[in-house]
Amino acid sequence: MRKEDKVTVIAQLGDLLKEYAHFYLVDVEGMNAETTADMRRKCFKNEVKMVVVKNTLFQKALEASELQCEEMFPALVGNTAVVFSNVANKPAKMLKEYASKKAEKPALKAAYAEGTVYVGADQLNTLAALKSKNELIADVIAALESPIMNVINALEHKDEQKEAAAE
Repeated sequence: MRKEDKVTVIAQLGDLLKEYAHFYLVDVEGMNAETTADMRRKCFKNEVKMVVVKNTLFQKALEASELQCEEMFPALVGNTAVVFSNVANKPAKMLKEYASKKAEKPALKAAYAEGTVYVGADQLNTLAALKSKNELIADVIAALESPIMNVINALEHKDEQKEAAAE
């Protein structure tokens, strides 16, 4: 690959790092065409972008970014796909689905989610359990809504009692 091409690829990867809040390094070594095509379809369906990268070029893109991801560099070996997402747990749930089918690949190498670096396949359950921003907002709204609904129900019940007593 020519130096100009490498510079272009590094810049494109840098743009993806800016565009997406989270990314996963996935081991795709030895995956057959059927599994690869299936994974690409699932990525597209889940609004996740998958890019197979040269490890050294991705490392240079990470070094050029403002992200603190040096802990991930040892995971950049073998065939690596980078899965980019704006929802932290979507790629983990996808990978967990493959793991539940007893598939060895694709497998998690490392991830950058919610500003934290996770290294190793043993982190998959932790990543899948992360709540997205929308899920957290829904939890907060539900927590705030519950006491208000209790007050409204109590007032309505009291009004019903007054009406029954007046009759």
